[in-house]
Amino acid sequence: MISAGDFRNGITIEFEGNVYQIIEFQHVKPGKGAAFVRTKLKNIINGGVVEKTFRPTEKCPQARIDRKDMQYLYSDGDLYHFMDTETYDQIALDSDTVGDSLKFVKENDMVKICSYNGNVFAIEPPLFVELAITDTEPGFKGDTATGATKPAIVETGAKVNVPLFVEQGEIIKIDTRTGEYLSRV
Repeated sequence: MISAGDFRNGITIEFEGNVYQIIEFQHVKPGKGAAFVRTKLKNIINGGVVEKTFRPTEKCPQARIDRKDMQYLYSDGDLYHFMDTETYDQIALDSDTVGDSLKFVKENDMVKICSYNGNVFAIEPPLFVELAITDTEPGFKGDTATGATKPAIVETGAKVNVPLFVEQGEIIKIDTRTGEYLSRV
């Protein structure tokens, strides 16, 4: 059990029959009346966000989320296949569960599979990936005064904005949380 006074970003709790992750929290101490904790909660199963207020003494059970490292093997149509590198067990997940979390992940890369009570609800790609650019327009000399960018397609098929000096065939580093270009490798 965790009290509302101990809430922090990223903690998962069970509340009203659902499992929520705390996105934001704020301790409020009004001049008149009792203090309370205002929170933004994200439902980890369906992705919906709700706002709730708690008294600091209220307690919620903390949800146990299992994160397991698995290797992304391949996709065949609507199914994505993953393998546990320790036991060599394989699982297949549908595209609704995967979403767009694999847009920067190549085959044979390691990802974290997040599950609650044995039900997989999300896939966490590595924070940073290095991918080759397969298609981009050439940059023109003199166009760099304002730090301009151009669209580029990486080897997984995702679109990334890169600086004008980056050319086709180069390997770049990408932040998977924001999809932003970080540097050349």
